[in-house]
Amino acid sequence: MTGAGPVTALAPGVDYRQLDLQGANGPARAHVLDIDLADPRVRLGLLYPGAVAARATVSALATAQGAIAGVNGDFFNITEAQHPGVQATGASVGPAVASGRALKAAVPNGQRFGPALPPGTTTEDVIGVGRDRRARPDRLTLDGSVTTPEGRLPLGGLNQYALPVGSVGAFTEEWGSVSRLRATCGTDTERAAPCSTDTYEVTVDHGRVVAMADVPGSGPISPGTTVLVGREAGAQQLRKFHIGEPVRISHRLRTTASPVPLALAVGGYPVLHDGQPLPGLDDRTAAVRTAAGIADGGRRVLLLALDGSPEYRTGLTVAELARIVRDLGAEDAFNLDGGGSTTLVARTADGVVAPLNHPSAGAERPVPNGIGVFTGP
Repeated sequence: MTGAGPVTALAPGVDYRQLDLQGANGPARAHVLDIDLADPRVRLGLLYPGAVAARATVSALATAQGAIAGVNGDFFNITEAQHPGVQATGASVGPAVASGRALKAAVPNGQRFGPALPPGTTTEDVIGVGRDRRARPDRLTLDGSVTTPEGRLPLGGLNQYALPVGSVGAFTEEWGSVSRLRATCGTDTERAAPCSTDTYEVTVDHGRVVAMADVPGSGPISPGTTVLVGREAGAQQLRKFHIGEPVRISHRLRTTASPVPLALAVGGYPVLHDGQPLPGLDDRTAAVRTAAGIADGGRRVLLLALDGSPEYRTGLTVAELARIVRDLGAEDAFNLDGGGSTTLVARTADGVVAPLNHPSAGAERPVPNGIGVFTGP
């Protein structure tokens, strides 16, 4: 670090400051929120636009949900240039949990958008806050099934823009109204692979099959309704269903790090664990980046966003980012979506939420989710 600006208290338990840094590729400026979760007046929550397959700016999300500050979150399905005629969903890569409610599970590793994953990490990795108010890294795996009188099928996806080859995925009202067709495109190892030609969709309303279709559809999904989408072997299984047949669908996101349920979870990928940078982090490609760090045994969270103004746009490598967050006291840290998505916002004295960094595209990019800072009872 070459210089640190003064600390500004945005609210009790929430401090903000700027850091001037010198990366291998040039100068960088970091905007940092330091959140004390030991203060009962402070909490973190998921910022999202009310649907998995939807996007809004971080400022708009924070304003709508009453957050005093926040940063952008996970990488997401931003484009579908490889699949003509297929709509990009805007949905995030990894799992998402809001107020203890599972919104979605992770897409296969090969279907993610963003830089290559470090060795040993997966799209199921999340940074979260438990119901015990402690932040922690975790891994959320989908545990679900579809049961009919004829038997039981494993569930391969929940509100995901990409399903594993040969699987059945569930789409609920949390998904939104965007087409579900993208879920049957690509493969587990190649995002740009062609869309499957063997698909099927079954609509289950309050435990009964009410509709079927050869191609995944679009439109809002009503409460109490689940749309099952199958590809290849999964599609062949769904074709055995019948109108009026009873169907029981169950799903949950299973934690691996702790039995304490997560109240908040957002995807990204780990760059720091137990105070040590993960092996294999990229030390060549510099960019504007967003990170979230965990300090003091989970009682403190650091949210960092680099500045995207021209004089700082070279940014940092992922390896440099990990070292900076460690130097700030983090024991664990995640790299979140960067580039044009990197945004850190705060509520000003006049009540308006606005970016404190300069987004690299000159304006905020709509994103599917973020981490919000909330205060009050």
